[in-house]
Amino acid sequence: MTSASQTVARKPQVQQATKPRSQSFAKGFNLGLIYLALIVLGITWIFPLYWMATSALKDDPQIYTVPPVLIPNPAYWNNFADAWTRFDFNRAAFNSVFLYAVPVTFFTLASSLLIAYGFAKIPWRGRDKLFWVCIATMMLPWQVTMVPLFIIFKNLGWINTYWPFVVPSLFGNAYFIFLLRQFFMSLPEELSDAARIDGAGELGILWRIIVPLSKPAMAVVMLFAFLGAWNNYLGPLIYINTESMQPLALAIYRMRTLALSMGTTALAYPHLMAVSTLVALPIILIFIFAQRTFIEGISTTGLKG
Repeated sequence: MTSASQTVARKPQVQQATKPRSQSFAKGFNLGLIYLALIVLGITWIFPLYWMATSALKDDPQIYTVPPVLIPNPAYWNNFADAWTRFDFNRAAFNSVFLYAVPVTFFTLASSLLIAYGFAKIPWRGRDKLFWVCIATMMLPWQVTMVPLFIIFKNLGWINTYWPFVVPSLFGNAYFIFLLRQFFMSLPEELSDAARIDGAGELGILWRIIVPLSKPAMAVVMLFAFLGAWNNYLGPLIYINTESMQPLALAIYRMRTLALSMGTTALAYPHLMAVSTLVALPIILIFIFAQRTFIEGISTTGLKG
């Protein structure tokens, strides 16, 4: 009787010991599958960048070799300098940075901050209705407004200038207004009320209290705005006609079309990849160095409606 009762008492203990092991094995197996899927997806995203960068270090025989050459041997580092000076990309880089990307980024951030603060922290009649009208403009694709905007800017004499890109940025961006407004709504209202009691105006509250607390959200807006301006191709193609005014996106296209007009052998595919790598490099570096702030802004935006 005693041995039988001890055997029966041990069975639940064995089952309890086996169950956690099976659960931990299943959890580890599922986690391994998740990491495997992430690795595969990461390779699919990184490989095009790797191919672009390595193609810039090859010569024509290595480019057209079958099977493809994954590691250039030898590596032609002079392709970067030769490609950059081939079609005066210094002027195109100046246009992209100082005439287009930086002004558009700054004005978009400043105007979106003001509008989002008005929607989030200042009570006034019809505020929410007008906010939803602003959000509704996001449903209009740019292709729908492309022709009317071109006619307006042509009548204003802004063709072949950067005014069609800079001036609209002074009126904010609906998507960025939404992001900033949602972030502002997550900030305690007591901070603004305390500043008002101390005699601060709305602009003072925005500049001294809201802006220092909103750096993650502002980093997201700045990165997205700069990225959109830096990579914009169709807009400059429509409004910019002079070669000396072209940004980098149009300069790369001009390099390709001129090479094709001289024949396929003059395409200089390594040079094309070298310039494309140099143009993509600033965005990659910005994201790497601002990664923590960028991810924090994405994760904390939209917590409150």
